[in-house]
Amino acid sequence: ARLAFDTPVHLDQVTYEGIEHITADDMEYARDLGLGLKLLGTAERVDGGLSVRVHPAFLYGSHPLASVGGPFNAVTIESESITEITLSGPGAGGPQTASAVLGDVISAMIPPASTPEATQALEIVQDVESAFYLHMEVADRPGVLAQVAQILGLQGASVKSVVQKGLGEKARLVMVVHPLLESKFYAAVDLIAGLDFMRSRPRAIRVIEEEFT
Repeated sequence: ARLAFDTPVHLDQVTYEGIEHITADDMEYARDLGLGLKLLGTAERVDGGLSVRVHPAFLYGSHPLASVGGPFNAVTIESESITEITLSGPGAGGPQTASAVLGDVISAMIPPASTPEATQALEIVQDVESAFYLHMEVADRPGVLAQVAQILGLQGASVKSVVQKGLGEKARLVMVVHPLLESKFYAAVDLIAGLDFMRSRPRAIRVIEEEFT
């Protein structure tokens, strides 16, 4: 982020999230929706500020990072001049790990004065827009989907796609929600979690749209 945007970024300014809440069911339903899971680190300009985050996210198959797997890592860069470019290469294995460790050792030996300083300080933006995958376990009865969609709509969200599977007296309701501010989405999730037909806390995972932003 410092190199790309010429601004200092401190670790406590990075939004981060792990993968401990993601289940095998999420992976299965995501495949039904045409999504695949990746662990991403992103840095982007947002309204004159900077958003820096590390978190799992679902990608559609058309995304340039969707096909990256195994020992390979990749970086996608967007700019006005090059539009979009993706760089990919091996990031795991003996030689690759040795190269990374050696690079860290060399960096540690370089005097701080020889490291270029960032020349501008951008405001770190925490509340950004994102699409979301939402997984809910609900009572299998009429009107559930309508109530969920209504609450999302009150926060300015609309539903892109839905998968529903019956589980006896319960049902799993999984949807992808079009992008909206994260604060508004999670406010809707809190309201949905309190409805009488909910059988567990909803699970949410960010979704990166086909156009990388």
